[in-house]
Amino acid sequence: MEMIDLRNRDGSRTGEVKERTLVHRDGDLHGTSHVWLVRRRPDRGSADVLLQKRSADKDSFPGYYDISSAGHIPAGQDFLESAVRELGEELGIAAKPEEPHFLFSHIGYHEQEFYGSLFKNHEYSYVYLYECDLEPQEMKLQDSEVESVLWIDYRECLDGIRNNTLKHCIFADEFEKLAEGIEDYFRRTGRPLACAAVSDT
Repeated sequence: MEMIDLRNRDGSRTGEVKERTLVHRDGDLHGTSHVWLVRRRPDRGSADVLLQKRSADKDSFPGYYDISSAGHIPAGQDFLESAVRELGEELGIAAKPEEPHFLFSHIGYHEQEFYGSLFKNHEYSYVYLYECDLEPQEMKLQDSEVESVLWIDYRECLDGIRNNTLKHCIFADEFEKLAEGIEDYFRRTGRPLACAAVSDT
């Protein structure tokens, strides 16, 4: 039984702990870590993000493309601790705590019916960027969670989310902000991208 801390809108713990299935039944705000794997593509002056395809056996969004690595924050744990753990469990990547680069926090809500029950997802997330150039065959995927992974140009992914041509369960406003974060990250590390994401404004 997975127990989860409920959260206030500033991300702090409310002091109430609840079982995961009840959290999603009731739509309680809870903590998650979102780690986006990014690799620079100097041949295109751009960057790729890694998408994971959720297992067909998942209780929500089976077979959908999702964040590179993500997970609930177990009761008593923190965001970074969970982010590092999920990278190891889902992708077989042994990250050091100082390697995921914190970008921003995000609150998202979505509800959808799966297997005859309404699934309410209300998340307070820490969003991280993690540089990685491993090929999919070099990763050790957690079969129960991840069917496959895919590197995709971040601009192409953004278009797929905006135009609904990608079967995904990614918060659109999170990825919009992530795209800006990717561009800013490479500028600040002295390796600016030649092509930035095209704004829809």
